[in-house]
Amino acid sequence: MTDSKSPSRHGSNRLAGEKSPYLLQHARNPVDWYPWGEEAFERARAEDRPIFLSIGYATCHWCHVMERESFEDAAVASLLNDGFVSIKVDREERPDIDGVYMTVCQLMTGQGGWPLTIAMTPDRRPFFAGTYFPRDSRHGRIGLLELLPRLRRVWDERRAEVESSASAALAAVAEAEVRALDNQGGRTLGLDTLERGFEELSARYDAGMGGFGRAPKFPTPHQLLFLLRWHDRTGDARALEMVETTLTMMRRGGIFDHVGLGFHRYSTDARWLVPHFEKMLYDQALLGLAYVETWQVTGDERYRRVAGEIFEYVRRDLTDAGGGFYSAEDADSEGREGKFYLWTREDFVTAVGPLGPDAVTLALDAFRIEARGNFADEATGERTGENILHRRRSVEELAAARGVDPDDMRSRLEHIRAALHEARRGRVRPALDDKILADWNGLMIAALAVGSRAFGEPSYASAASGAADFVLREMRDADGRLLHRYRTGEAAIRAGAADVAFLAWALVELYGATLEPRWLEEAGRLLDDLVARFWDEEGGLFNAADDVDDVPLRQKEVYDGATPSANAVAWYAWLRLGHLIGDTASLERGATMGHAFAGAVSRAPSAHTMWLVALDLDVGPARQVVIAGSPGRADTERLLGVARGGYRPRTSVLLKPPEGDAARRIADLAPFTRGHVPLDGAASAYVCSEFVCQRPTSDASEMRAALG
Repeated sequence: MTDSKSPSRHGSNRLAGEKSPYLLQHARNPVDWYPWGEEAFERARAEDRPIFLSIGYATCHWCHVMERESFEDAAVASLLNDGFVSIKVDREERPDIDGVYMTVCQLMTGQGGWPLTIAMTPDRRPFFAGTYFPRDSRHGRIGLLELLPRLRRVWDERRAEVESSASAALAAVAEAEVRALDNQGGRTLGLDTLERGFEELSARYDAGMGGFGRAPKFPTPHQLLFLLRWHDRTGDARALEMVETTLTMMRRGGIFDHVGLGFHRYSTDARWLVPHFEKMLYDQALLGLAYVETWQVTGDERYRRVAGEIFEYVRRDLTDAGGGFYSAEDADSEGREGKFYLWTREDFVTAVGPLGPDAVTLALDAFRIEARGNFADEATGERTGENILHRRRSVEELAAARGVDPDDMRSRLEHIRAALHEARRGRVRPALDDKILADWNGLMIAALAVGSRAFGEPSYASAASGAADFVLREMRDADGRLLHRYRTGEAAIRAGAADVAFLAWALVELYGATLEPRWLEEAGRLLDDLVARFWDEEGGLFNAADDVDDVPLRQKEVYDGATPSANAVAWYAWLRLGHLIGDTASLERGATMGHAFAGAVSRAPSAHTMWLVALDLDVGPARQVVIAGSPGRADTERLLGVARGGYRPRTSVLLKPPEGDAARRIADLAPFTRGHVPLDGAASAYVCSEFVCQRPTSDASEMRAALG
């Protein structure tokens, strides 16, 4: 007999009432899925069943493959329904759960990834871990039709071994956590750590194609943010060359969407040609930030244009009507990865044809279109006749080959792009993961805020402010506590440390773009909440808050992966806020962070490059600039322009109006500014280094000299 919530002849199961797009993708599977929660655990205990846990996310290609092959199959569903309690988790909704079991998988198998597959006891202790499993065994990979009966036999016949293995697995995760944070050598973080981080990246750098290591290649932008700071600190030309080559080759490669703009997740090859096609909000944010800062360092308009392209894509395709930013777009459409983005030569020529034969010739050359295609079928390895658009020559090289001005060539290519974009609008678009996550929104807000400040582009600040207002308005509970996820009118799931830390950092950057004191006030409240709910007195932040009781283990995130770790960003946010408002408590909290994780960061600096970004600020010298003047006045804007100009990653800029509500709020936030007033009625700059101040000046040239 089937209960009212299990799969029926209509196909819906318990996931049908969830908000997660990933869980809803599985709501019509014949598998009797449960969402993570006590109902599933209670049933497993009552019926003495093992739990089959499957973790993935909505835009994950191999998650879709496993669903089609296995979870939509009646025979697999029968084995799961008869022998297990099956639970689905969206890793983007519950990164704290995913983190524990991903560590288990890595310890048990030496690798990880999604979909993540776990067999565990009713009390959430894992005894088996793996990733993708097909329906049938093939190519040395066991299939679920063979694996599931084995797991059930082990559960029934060798329970003592299962219990022992499950306890040992969680103990190993806890031990790995302790080892990662061990600092028996008494290491401290300093300039030598920064230098070793640079040397490690330099050793792995691909001088021909940019990036680090071999295939697959991931855009890990916090590595580039660190290298820019190392170049600024030392003048090392190789650091800047590593950044510029990587960003240039990525923009030319197939990892960039040359039609709709924005970047795909990563490249499956070393040349940035064949991407894994999903497009994630966090990649757009962090890459946008890297292109902005590279423009600040070099003044090269190419980087400014790419940052603008990224922001255009996000504002056009990933922005909710309320102002928040959506999470991602899928890799697949019509059941096939990349179909939306690929072009046969015939389709390509048809799309560009109305622009004339010269445009077709240029387009075929510029985007490297081949008659037999450059894209190979994943299963057979044979070319499909389809092309991934990419470029191997710059606009300047294309212009020189045709004897035209580069700006003219850029205009021609934009007309071609627009024609391709219009033609692509007729295709079936990949699914949109329209949930709004506080942490990823924080990254995007920070990127837009830095872009607005660097480029003097108010629309970016407006978009960032709209998203910040949305998160602070819609993603809090009745007590004002931040929540992690919003979708279709519902905010839910208690925020993790990354949500709070990323948003706090974003609001500090948003103050820099808007000079509105409310953003610093909100950032301070968020950082206080980090201490109240996530702080470990032995040092650092747990991923989950102190009242989250459904995770088997509270971990601390140290490693900087696709997104930076919550602890690294928290350190950076405390340092940024502390220098801005002269708050020694924030600076001391940051120093505690650096000490707590010194062992882990010192052992592998290049694996912790967001930590190195924070360390660069901590080492200093950090400068503080207070502009005392009326907002909007020409003399105030002139001094602000100097303070904000160029690339000054260790300089903080605070505006102190002479009167009004903003003046009172800044004085309360930063009491050291109470004596900072305009000199003789003219806007004045107070330039300090490590809070030792020079003589105030109203002269922009003198101020520029003081800033170095």
